[in-house]
Amino acid sequence: MSVYQVEEIETGNPAPIAEAGFPFSAVVGQERLQLALILCAVHPGIGGVLVRGEKGTAKSTVVRALAQLLPPVVDETGSRPARLVELPVGATEDRVVGSIDLERVLRAGEQAFRPGLLHAAHRGVLYVDEVNLLHDHLVDVLLDAAAMGRVHVERDGVSHTHPAKFVLVGTMNPEEGELRPQLLDRFGLTVDVAASREVDVRMAVVRRRLDYEADPAGFAARYAGADRAEALRIRDAVDRLAHVRLDDVELRRIAALCAAFDVDGMRADLVVARTATAHAAWRGADAVTEEDVRVAAELALPHRRRRDPFDEPGITGEQLDEAMRDAAAEVEKAGSASGADGPDSADGAADRAPGAGRGPADGRDPANGGGPDSAGGGHGSEATDDSRRESGDSAAADLDADAADGPGSDPAGGPGADPADRPESGLGRKRSGPDGTDDDPDSPPDGPGSGGRERRAGTPVSAKVAAPRWEVPGIGEGAPGRRSRAESRLGRVVRPTATTGTGLHLLGTVFAAAPQQRARGRVTGPLRLAAGDLRGAHREGREGNLVIFLVDTSGSMAARDRIGAVTGAVVTLLRDAYQRRDKVAVITLRGSEAELVLPPTSSVDIAVRRLAGLRTGGKTPLAAGLLAARTLVAREKVRDPRRRPMLVLLTDGRATGGVEPLPRARAAARGLAADAVTAMVVDCERGLVRLGLAAELARELGGGCVRLAELTGDAVAGVVRSAA
Repeated sequence: MSVYQVEEIETGNPAPIAEAGFPFSAVVGQERLQLALILCAVHPGIGGVLVRGEKGTAKSTVVRALAQLLPPVVDETGSRPARLVELPVGATEDRVVGSIDLERVLRAGEQAFRPGLLHAAHRGVLYVDEVNLLHDHLVDVLLDAAAMGRVHVERDGVSHTHPAKFVLVGTMNPEEGELRPQLLDRFGLTVDVAASREVDVRMAVVRRRLDYEADPAGFAARYAGADRAEALRIRDAVDRLAHVRLDDVELRRIAALCAAFDVDGMRADLVVARTATAHAAWRGADAVTEEDVRVAAELALPHRRRRDPFDEPGITGEQLDEAMRDAAAEVEKAGSASGADGPDSADGAADRAPGAGRGPADGRDPANGGGPDSAGGGHGSEATDDSRRESGDSAAADLDADAADGPGSDPAGGPGADPADRPESGLGRKRSGPDGTDDDPDSPPDGPGSGGRERRAGTPVSAKVAAPRWEVPGIGEGAPGRRSRAESRLGRVVRPTATTGTGLHLLGTVFAAAPQQRARGRVTGPLRLAAGDLRGAHREGREGNLVIFLVDTSGSMAARDRIGAVTGAVVTLLRDAYQRRDKVAVITLRGSEAELVLPPTSSVDIAVRRLAGLRTGGKTPLAAGLLAARTLVAREKVRDPRRRPMLVLLTDGRATGGVEPLPRARAAARGLAADAVTAMVVDCERGLVRLGLAAELARELGGGCVRLAELTGDAVAGVVRSAA
């Protein structure tokens, strides 16, 4: 029950009462998250909130409670409470943006549009739980709508536009996989939440939850006054927002902060400006101050520092303090240079960019209808262009570009590299910028104007590498991804089908019904349909797979100076798995047995952290490793039967562990081939004399074989497919 429904009851004009939700003001220990949600409610142009955190931290509870504080919506049907619309992970694009109204088209012959969930969320909250599991192109659609404030649909012969201004909130558990850095940047604010370790706070959380479950209505009534005050404060802030001043001093501070953190593009500057303005309005102030800018930076900048898939988002307090001091020095320097009259003097006005000094609310581009994203480059199309570049229609092209340009890692630095450059474990942490240089923010620059940074001790040298385009043959039906072909509800329509498929194939249905119209007595009027006329749409897209890395870390690999190159190849392949939305598992071969160092997970950055402590030495239990991989495949097939497996074995083929090690390894390989497990072997053998054992093992597995140098050199010789 919203606070506005309570208000109507008290004034004698009751509205329908919904079940009492947990009050917003009763939430304990999530003040930062509550503030971020409030600021987005004050200024939806901020772009929404991404809530990252462990399970059981009241993420969903706080989001649902926010909807009760939003002002009622007045539309063509009258006044109604703001809605909380929840988007399921398995939703289709038609359900999200809307589609043609087939019922009216087929029965009445009228062209009509049926709105989707984005229309229902207008002036409310659109909540996506587990947004990291949502298909990428749907995330693009949501973020575009949140940034533009409207939805434009061109499909099935229908052209339709409707407003869609809502507070977008996504929640995710990083352990289940991360969003791509491009999508992270599109969220306005990000909040990391965790359960408090203070005993008193934990007691308060449990006590309030138990009290709510015992008497939801009574509990909500106790906090109705506090929720009403919060709702009125939001309403006042919305009214005040257009009058809040953002002068050149604070705008310079914002620009200096974003430059100090070296964020990509200009979206960060815009979001910080909008958030600072909203925070000032929330405080009841008429102008943005340094404190507003700091709060905005804390919420808007941490996740924008994540460029490489293996980078951790976040900004420490010390880093923010230093950046704020540098920004203050920049402001003071500009003030001194502008003369005694200050930066707002008439002499300095001509040097300022057009529109400077206006807040996000009153600085909208009239040519774009004053939309919330019209400040984005002055064209209002920044988000749309990004969406087109990252859309599913060009996924293959984008993926090729990502693979070709993405920085890889060769910890050994290639043959003949200085051993001092290698980490002890053979795997170090690499943060790469777009030019392939180390982008570790904690490392000092090489020198003034160098643009590079000094590599940490133990950080692998990187080379421009690309992973081969490996895929599982055939057509699967697994989770959406970017590796192998699969039947998909979200893919392109291939053909109509009479018995199976996803969605209705309109043309197929019409063509099936057309020859029957005379027999059914139709002369004029709507098309006469029968159940047998309906045709489904057979769609094909891409799926993510289960990629099992079987890594030889035996003594022979370390002794022959190959472990560094091997772990560099693993990083390259893990980055590729991240881009293609695979689940990954890692098994190492060392000593007398194989060890599952990483159970199957969608969080590829966890795999890199786990591999950082690899131990080397001992014999090569190759047969044990292949048997462990076969057992893992069988177990995962029970848990997720639709996700098809792929084995990537990195070894020189020298099996030395156990009795009759090589024959047993070959027998285990034949067992995997019998289970139809797609396999690829990375041959790590080097030197003038080559035994070719890895290639023989690949033949037993029924898979392909690629040389290690092709994964750690400057280019890949060609496209390698498992079907070849």
